[in-house]
Amino acid sequence: MKVLVTVKEVAAVEDEFQIAGTSIDETYLEYDLNEWDDYAVEEAVQLQEAGIADEVVAVTIGPERSEETIRMALAKGADRAVRIWDDALEGADLLDVGAKTAILEKVVEEEDPDIVLSGVQADDDGFGATGVSLADALGYEWAAVVNHLDQDSVESGTASVRRELEGGVEELTDVELPAVLTIQTGINEPRYASLRGIRQAQRKEIAPKTLGDLGLDAAAVENELELTDMYEPETESDATYFEGGPDEAAGQLADLLREKGVGAQ
Repeated sequence: MKVLVTVKEVAAVEDEFQIAGTSIDETYLEYDLNEWDDYAVEEAVQLQEAGIADEVVAVTIGPERSEETIRMALAKGADRAVRIWDDALEGADLLDVGAKTAILEKVVEEEDPDIVLSGVQADDDGFGATGVSLADALGYEWAAVVNHLDQDSVESGTASVRRELEGGVEELTDVELPAVLTIQTGINEPRYASLRGIRQAQRKEIAPKTLGDLGLDAAAVENELELTDMYEPETESDATYFEGGPDEAAGQLADLLREKGVGAQ
């Protein structure tokens, strides 16, 4: 059984930053593996450790810089990786769901996995739609916002899952394989990459592919999103910080409340 995990490199912004046009200056960005995808990688590796999955393949869409991030998936136990990038993708501020679906669909068709695991959403764009869109394009069954997967069920060709719904409600359902599952945080406890795993990751394959390698052209991933502006939202009110010990802070709070008329008769 083969498990394919989609992973994404996302940028974390420093507390103090500057906006340059429609992007944040690279000086203030640090890149890391998307949090939700980290849980998906862990779930895939656990399936392999349980003797259910024979191979775990990670796939990402990103420039050469993202290889450092995808190697974290390899260091945690993925066997190999595929990285897709192309000059036609260079100018896009954000790849829309349709473009990502078109690319990942071709990768899935080539790899022919039994299960595709994807994080529920990404820290940067927060679309939360790529996994389900991919399942629809492939004609696979799917389950979204999965917070438990019964590993034993997978061997029988059915994934028994528990998924989060609105209002704290949870649903138990069975999904026939092949299927796409979008993984929620909290389904497991992602491991730290060991020193041994990091060393082994340096020897594992990351296969770079272009759109042409997948049988796609620029028109197939034409982006329908345009980022027109970026700005810091204005704050409606300022926070007041009280300094000093508990007694002093309590006195300052009491004074402020009296000024605001709180508790006045």
